[in-house]
Parts: sequence; C-alpha cells; structure tokens
Amino acid sequence: MRLEEYWGIGPKTSELLSEELGVERAVEAIESADTRALTAAGLSRGRATRILRRATGAESMDLLATRDTRDVYKELLDLAEEYAVTPGAADKIRVLTPLPTREAMEERLDDVLAARDTWATLSEDDHRAVLDAFERYEAGGERAAVETALALKDTGVSEGVFDAVAELDGDALTDARAALAGLAGEGDRVGEGADEQLDRLRTQLGQIADLAAATPEVVEAVQEDARRPDEFQDALVRHVTGETGVDGTRVRDAMPREATDAQDFVDAALRELRSSLRSAVEEREQTVAASLEDDLTAAREDVDAAVAVVGDVALSVSLARFAIAYDLTRPTFVDRETIAVRNARNLALADTDDIQPVTYAIGDHTLAVHSANDPPSGDRVAVLTGANSGGKTTLLETLCQVQLLAQMGLPVPAEAAEVGLVDTVVFHRRHASFNAGVLESTLRSVVPPLTGGDRALMLVDEFEAITEPGSAANLLHGLVTLTVDRDALGVFVTHLAADLEPLPAAARTDGIFAEGLSQDLDLQVDYQPRFGTVGKSTPEFIVSRLVANANDPVERSGFETLARAVGEEAVQRTLSDALWTESE
Repeated sequence: MRLEEYWGIGPKTSELLSEELGVERAVEAIESADTRALTAAGLSRGRATRILRRATGAESMDLLATRDTRDVYKELLDLAEEYAVTPGAADKIRVLTPLPTREAMEERLDDVLAARDTWATLSEDDHRAVLDAFERYEAGGERAAVETALALKDTGVSEGVFDAVAELDGDALTDARAALAGLAGEGDRVGEGADEQLDRLRTQLGQIADLAAATPEVVEAVQEDARRPDEFQDALVRHVTGETGVDGTRVRDAMPREATDAQDFVDAALRELRSSLRSAVEEREQTVAASLEDDLTAAREDVDAAVAVVGDVALSVSLARFAIAYDLTRPTFVDRETIAVRNARNLALADTDDIQPVTYAIGDHTLAVHSANDPPSGDRVAVLTGANSGGKTTLLETLCQVQLLAQMGLPVPAEAAEVGLVDTVVFHRRHASFNAGVLESTLRSVVPPLTGGDRALMLVDEFEAITEPGSAANLLHGLVTLTVDRDALGVFVTHLAADLEPLPAAARTDGIFAEGLSQDLDLQVDYQPRFGTVGKSTPEFIVSRLVANANDPVERSGFETLARAVGEEAVQRTLSDALWTESE
C-alpha cells in the first residue's frame, strides 16, 4: 500500500517515513496505531495522532460533525489519558475513535467494564504492585514488554483482565529476557552482562588501550622491575598481566621480534596485544550473539504474546481506572433515535463540590426515573430555556459526552442511559461574534449534516447570538422545523422561546429556573430542567447581586438604574429574601 493513500500523508511526509522507517515498517506502524514509531521518525505527536485516528477510525470520524463536537471528543480523550498506566497506553487512548457498529461498541464496553470490575476488587497493595510493574514498560519495545509481563506475573494478580498474563509461559519469557538483554548492547552487538568471557575480554581491551596511551610510564615501571636487560620481556609480561589480567602467553605472543629501544618495544607489544584482544572480542561477540539469537528465535511466539498481552492489559487497566474515577456506567443501546440519561454528570465538572446530576431525554425512551418530573417520551426535539448561568450549555455538553462515549464503546457519566446510535453529532456552542461571516460559517457547519440523510443529533446553544434577534428567531424556528422534518434529535438552547411559537408537534419547551440568591448572594439554580415549561432568565437576581455588592456610590447608582429597568420591586424582593435567609 502506498503511504500517500493514508489520510494526512502527502509527498513530504511519505518521503520522511520511507527514509526513516521504510515503507513496510511505516505501514505497519500506521495500521497498528504505533504513535511512538511515527514520532521517532520525525512527526509531531499531534500530527501522528491525527493520522492514526483517521487510519483506524476513518469510517466513524464523520460522527464529529463540528469543531465543538471535536473539541468535546478531544477533551474526553484528555481526561481518559490522565489514567494511562504506560506511555503506550496513553498513545492508544489518544487514537480511540467512535466505532462503526453496535457490536464493536458492545465488545469494547465488555472489555472495559470487565477490567473495571477486576481493578475495583484489588487491594491497594495489588494496585501499587501492578502500577510498579507497568513502570517497566515506559521504555517500550520487546524487552520492556517481557520485563513487564514477568513483573506482572510476580504480583500474583491473575484474575479477570490479568488472566491473559497468567497464561504466559514464565520460563520461556525468562530465557527471552536474558536473550533480549544480551542483544541490547549500546553500540555493541551484545550488551554487558550477557557473557562473562566477553565482558572480561572487553575489560582487558580497555585496560590495554589505557596502557598504550601511557607507554613511558609502562617502560619506567618495567625497567624498575627488571634487574638485567635480558629480564625486560619477563618484567613486561608481569606488569601487563598484573595490570590487566591478560594471559601471559597472549602477552608474549604479542611481543615484537625486533625493536630499536625499550619504548619502541613496549609500543609495538601493546599495539599488537590490543589488536589481538579486539579480534578475540569480535569473535566471542559473534558466538554469543548467534546463541542469543537462537534463544530469541525459540522464544519468538512467547515474546510476541507478551508484547500483545501487556499492551492490551495496559490499555484495559487505564480505561478501567478512568471509569472508576468518574463512576461511569454501561449505556443501554436501543434501536431507535433517543438519548435519555438519569442523573447524568458533566465530566468537566467532576471536581466541583455539590454538583447536581441532571435527568433528561429526547426521543422515544423507556428509562425509569420515578420522579414527579419524569422526562417525557416521544418528543424528538426540545427547546431549552431558562436562567442565565443555569447550566443549559453544560447540559448540552453532557449529552454530547454521553453520545460520544457510548459510540466509542466506553461507559458514560450517568446513573443510567439509553442511547440510540446516530451518524453525526452537531454540537454548536454559543460564540460571541456577531457578523455575516459567522452566521454563514455556522449555517454551513450545522445544516449539511442535518440534510445529508444521516441520523443526526443536534445540540445547538443560543443560535440567536450570531445575528439580530428577529432574524435569529426565524432562523432558529426554521432549524427546529428542519430537525423535526428530518426525523433527527435536537436540543436547542435559546432565550427566544416566545418568538418560536408555535413549535412543531414533535417539539417541546423545557425550562431551568433560578430560585433566588443565597445569603452570600450566590445565584441558586435548580439545574434539573422542568419539562414542558418555559424557563425564565430572571435578570433581577443578577442585578440584585450587583446592587448589593456595589461599594462605589456612583457604581451602585448605575446598577439601581438597571434595577428599575428590570423591575425594582422584583430586585428589592430578591434582596429582602437574601437578607431574610441570612437572618434566619
């Protein structure tokens, strides 16, 4: 296969990968989602990640129809990556994509939730032992995989996701570890410690090189030891043998037959001795390498199994830790367009104290909620209204997170969820710009996925922010109508609910309500939408807080003017309620 057939690989990138990896190895790296190989070849991590996402999930990446949808997708991967137990697992998480079939989603969910259950039952000591074992894998490669596999076996953890590790042949891997360690020389064919004789010869070669670099000192020491000139050779043998351990016979064989003086004699002897030892090192290295390569060939299946198992287990454990950290649960896939969640939480707010879970649904669902405010079933489109800072955008983002995680085959942040598969998720956040260019680009991003004949989930936030209110209401009403006509699902956040009436029969209006100010003048909001009810933006609460907090008289006077504009009586009542709460 030509490299340029892959998404994102042009002539220059193809040439780079061909030069650094070779075409066959580059194709293998892409097909196996080997981020490390591509970055080592010279690609940035971001570029490599984008190429691999398209290579491994091209048929499903169209689910991410807008920039905001893609941003949510990337944020989810960033959160999951924090729980990766190895760099390799982090790389694999970054290239996780939506899956093409429900069967593939169910299969990944089975794996992740099984790993979650295994990890949840382990003790803290076992957690630490497993994580310590995975630290051996940071370097990557076959040797690290074998070392990690043996370390994992030593932990004694052998159930659930670790069952595949327990099945590896420990004796074969021990032999393979020795062979891989021996063949992992830095600049040498065989590394240190692989063979005692080779290590000894290398040490002696280095010592002879040191002596050869200081022959005047050698001559002086030998002359002091030799009582007569005819004893010089014997003294040289004793000196070299004593300093290096080289066999005396090898030293004598290296001595020249002729020399002009003592200095010339020692120079020639050490030069020949160094050459002799270098040949001995090379010969021994070849013998040891051949033996190690035979050992490695014999253990090839076991090494390959270790690489595969350690990589798979590392990814599973990483995703299990992510699922536990955020208390994620299995979604229920249904054969109809719907998204229904009970007590859902936005992952970006997981660290927020006293977060209020939200129950919400659009489409036909059977999710049991058993509350006075059960989400109705059947309405395919909802117009969501209500208080400023009331969590409307957060709810849209939460629904987007649930849909994307489910279609990636990952558990979701809800107590329960029913999810129908869609072909495209159109998430559009509110943008501050207000011009014709923004309007046109927004319409180009949200309308084509809706009219393309695919199943779509529309999550659109304050569409009115991109044009004047009158036109915005007309455009938004048209978008709601189009969503209904196309049998799509949609939630549209707006402050123009009254201007959208009458809505199509398949649409409803929901509201989020602010309930007042706390004694600290914080806005109190019930983030749970009330179904079939128009919410109020209640600006008097915001203005009341501004009036109460204004210390400068001029500034306070300005806010009091605004209070009269929104209803001074309502503002005063809000402040009184806050003070009354404080006095209680």
